[in-house]
Amino acid sequence: MSGKLWGVGLGPGDPELVTVKAARIIGAADVIAFHSAKHGRSISRAIAAPYMRAGQLEEHLVYPVTTETTDHPGGYQGAIDEFYESAAARLAEHLTAGRSVALLAAGDPFFYSSFQHMHRRLADRFDSEIIPGVTSVSAASAALGTPLVEGEQVLSVLPGTMPVEELTERLRSADAAAIMKLGRTYPNVRQALSDSGRLDDAYYVERASSTRQRVLRAADVDEASVPYFAITIVPGPKPETRIALTTPDSVGQEGEATAVGTSANADSTVAQHLSPIPSESAGRTADLPPNAESAVGQRISGGEVVVVGLGPGAAEWTTPEVSQALAEATDIVGYATYVNRVPERAGQRRHSSDNKVESERAAMALDLAKNGHKVVVVSGGDPGVFAMAAAVVEESADPQWRDVPVRVLPGVTAASAVASRIGAPLGHDFAMISLSDRLKPWEVVAGRIAAVAAADMAFAVYNPASSQRKWQVEAMRELVLEHRKPATPVVIGRDVGGPTETVRVVTLGELDPDEVDMRTLLIIGASTTTVFDTAAGPRVFTSRRYGD
Repeated sequence: MSGKLWGVGLGPGDPELVTVKAARIIGAADVIAFHSAKHGRSISRAIAAPYMRAGQLEEHLVYPVTTETTDHPGGYQGAIDEFYESAAARLAEHLTAGRSVALLAAGDPFFYSSFQHMHRRLADRFDSEIIPGVTSVSAASAALGTPLVEGEQVLSVLPGTMPVEELTERLRSADAAAIMKLGRTYPNVRQALSDSGRLDDAYYVERASSTRQRVLRAADVDEASVPYFAITIVPGPKPETRIALTTPDSVGQEGEATAVGTSANADSTVAQHLSPIPSESAGRTADLPPNAESAVGQRISGGEVVVVGLGPGAAEWTTPEVSQALAEATDIVGYATYVNRVPERAGQRRHSSDNKVESERAAMALDLAKNGHKVVVVSGGDPGVFAMAAAVVEESADPQWRDVPVRVLPGVTAASAVASRIGAPLGHDFAMISLSDRLKPWEVVAGRIAAVAAADMAFAVYNPASSQRKWQVEAMRELVLEHRKPATPVVIGRDVGGPTETVRVVTLGELDPDEVDMRTLLIIGASTTTVFDTAAGPRVFTSRRYGD
C-alpha cells in the first residue's frame, strides 16, 4: 500500500503559528522533506524542528540555482524543471514503499510555494492532503497592526518579479496590495510604488512573525539588503472615504477622473483622509520640530490657492514662476505622483492622494486657503489641460469659496514636450483630444475624432490607453483612416522628460495599439505633415502653408 503525501503549511516563521494539525502530522510522518538553497539552511525545517521526532527520515531537496544565471543547457527553466523531476522521483520512492511524506512549505502550500511543483507531479499517483498555513500576507498585516482591506475593498497579491510597467498599472488600480518575492526585485518594486503614487502608503515587512522581523516604510528600505522573505504591504483606504483607486489615463497630466462616495464639499474630513501617513523621511511633517508644525497649522492672513503645472517630467521644464509658488506655499496638494516631484521643504505640509479624488482634493485646497493657508495644487504638464485647474475652478464656483483667491500658473504641456523632441508636428492648427471615456461617453469622443480628422488638423491624443482601456486606440485609428491616408505620420512619445523616454515615428497604417500604454502621448499628423531624415534621426513638421 502506498504512503500518503502531506503538503504541510508551516506559517510565516514563528513556530507557534504552526497549526495543531500541521504539528501532529510532522510528528507522525515517516519522512520529512524540505527545500533549501545550496547553503543548506532550511527555514522550513527550522520552523518544524520543535515538532519533529527522533529517527525520522529526512529528504533535503537542494535547489541547483536560485537566480536565472546557470550553465545548464536548458537555461534556468531547464535546470529547475530537472530538479523538480528529480525531487519528485525521490519522494515517489518513499511513497511507493508505503512511507508517509510530510513536505514542508513555509506559509501556505498553495500560495507561491515550491510544494505546488511536487503536487503537480505526484498527486495523480498517490494519496495527498494539504494542510493550509498562515500566509506571510496575514503575518505582515498583523505586524503592521493595520487592516489590509475592509468592506468591499479588494486585495491584490502581486509577485515582485512582474515587469515594472505591469506592476505599476496593477498598483494604480488596486484598493490594497501585497507584493511578494522581493529580494533582488525590490528596486523595481520601489520604482513601481513610486510611479503608481503608492510609495507613501506602502510598508515593508521583513521575515514577518520571526525573531528577525523588521517593519519599515517602503520608501526607507535599503534596496541592497532586502531578503527574499520580505513583503511590501499597501493597505486599503479607510472605507468611510471610499476613494476609488484607478489607473491614471495621462502622460504628465492629471487625467480625467471622478470621485466615488464622498461629498464635493467635504472639508476637514477629506483633508484628514487625503493627508499622507507620517513618514520617517527627513523633511516630512512627522519630523518637523513642534514650533514648525504649529506655525504651519495656524490660521494666517493672505490665504490663496495656486494651481500649477510642473511640466511633463524633466525638472528643467518647471517654470521659475511655478518654482517660486512652490517655495512660498504652506501646503502642497495633489496626486501623489506629482507631489513626490516637488522638493520637500521644512515646515511645508504635503497632502497626497489618489488620482480619482479631484473634486475632494479641490475642496480640501480651498478649505485650507479659506483658513489662511497658501496652498499650491500640483499637476503634471499644464494644469489647464486635462488636469486640476478645471476641478479647482469649478469647485471654487460654490458660494462658500467666493472669498478665496484662485490663480492658475501654466506649465509645459505633454503635447508640446513630445512635439519638441521630433520637430514641429503641431506647427499649424491642431487639437487636443482625450480618449478617456470616464467622464464622457465614447460616442462623444468618437464624434470629436471624426470632426478633427475631417478638418485635416494634426492632433495630440491624451490618455490613449490604460490597464482597463485597450481598445480605443484601434477604434481611433479606424476613424481617422476614414479621412486620412495610411501613410499619415504618427508620433509615439512615451515618458518624455522621464528616465525611460522614447519617441518614434510610424505611419497611421502601421500604428500598433499594443505599443501604446498609459504613459504614452500620440500626435496624429495632417495631410501637410512631413517626415524627413537627418543625421540625428527623423524630423517631423506640419507646414503652415497650404498649396502654393
